[in-house]
Amino acid sequence: MPNIATADRVERDELLEFHRPRHKCLLVTTRSDGRPQTSPVTSGLDGEGRLVISTYPERAKVTNLRRDPRVTACILSDEWNGAWVQVEGTAEVLDMPDALDGLVEYFRNISGEHPDWDEYREAMRKQDKSLIRVTLERWGPIATGGFPARLVS
Repeated sequence: MPNIATADRVERDELLEFHRPRHKCLLVTTRSDGRPQTSPVTSGLDGEGRLVISTYPERAKVTNLRRDPRVTACILSDEWNGAWVQVEGTAEVLDMPDALDGLVEYFRNISGEHPDWDEYREAMRKQDKSLIRVTLERWGPIATGGFPARLVS
């Protein structure tokens, strides 16, 4: 039997539960000419339920966000035909040294404990990493692909 497409509206807590185990994300920022810039990224959630992404200060997404902090992101399941959700919010970019604690939390929430946190912190400083933090403001339904129900009997 074919799959029926779904679109389940959820409250914030359900959205966060959906996102926690999913880290594949398409981040959409706005270029200076108004066109979208899409970046595949690894995302997580911080303790306040903000979308977090590790990056470098010279990346296009960072340049775009410093000019226009509006963000759209599509959180994907690991399997291509899995559920997904689009979220929208306002981003802030944290640079070193302000990004360091957030990068530790980002790693911990995605990968668990690091074998040597001092080594990790030093690597983040040497790489001059930045952290994008997005306050979620609205989101669509958690959706799955498939056939419209009217076509499945």
